[in-house]
Amino acid sequence: MWSGPRNISTAVMRAFENRDDCAVIDEPFYAHYLAKTGVDHPGIEEVVASQPTDWREVVAHLLGPIPGNKPIWYQKHMTHHLLPEIDRDWMRHLVHCFLIRHPAEVLSSYAKTRPNVTLEDLGFTQQTEIYDDLGGDALVIDSRDVLENPRAILGRLCAELGIPFSEKMISWPAGPRDTDGVWAGHWYQNVWSSTGFQPPSRRQREYPRSLQPIVDAALPAYERLHAARLT
Repeated sequence: MWSGPRNISTAVMRAFENRDDCAVIDEPFYAHYLAKTGVDHPGIEEVVASQPTDWREVVAHLLGPIPGNKPIWYQKHMTHHLLPEIDRDWMRHLVHCFLIRHPAEVLSSYAKTRPNVTLEDLGFTQQTEIYDDLGGDALVIDSRDVLENPRAILGRLCAELGIPFSEKMISWPAGPRDTDGVWAGHWYQNVWSSTGFQPPSRRQREYPRSLQPIVDAALPAYERLHAARLT
């Protein structure tokens, strides 16, 4: 599952992890991304120390045995973590999905933790680039659609993936998980306090007006994938 930050990506990961037949992994390229770019993220030293910084080691793990001998492995990825030097041949061994969110809603959430944000930080252009690299052969779901009707959208996604829908995907126990990345304390407070998907609100599109140029720049990439989403 490829998304940018603040796309309800952790909530969707929770939904899949709550299934009995699914293992998950949380942003396995994050340490490589930070080690190579030096981008100032909360807890950067802890993140870099927590994961392999060699992308080849990460790929070998992603293509290896599924943890717990589960039949399904949900791999949560940030699109901007897939740096240009990472060879993409490995990707043909997986089924790819894209989780998108309106840039106004992303910035409304993201700017609370990292106010000095750039378009590159949000992964919109990288998302369409990965989508094109896969030949458009990928499933797309929109975060707002999921929040408004999780059973319908996740049910449709499961049907397209050829796996049964589970009612356990709709709600989960509150609190952290062992599978959460070490960065969770900086980013996952809302998910930790949640027990399921919450309906969207108008306040999800409130952001500093100084960030309007980033919203405008991200919109074409978002709208392109939005037109291809599952409904």
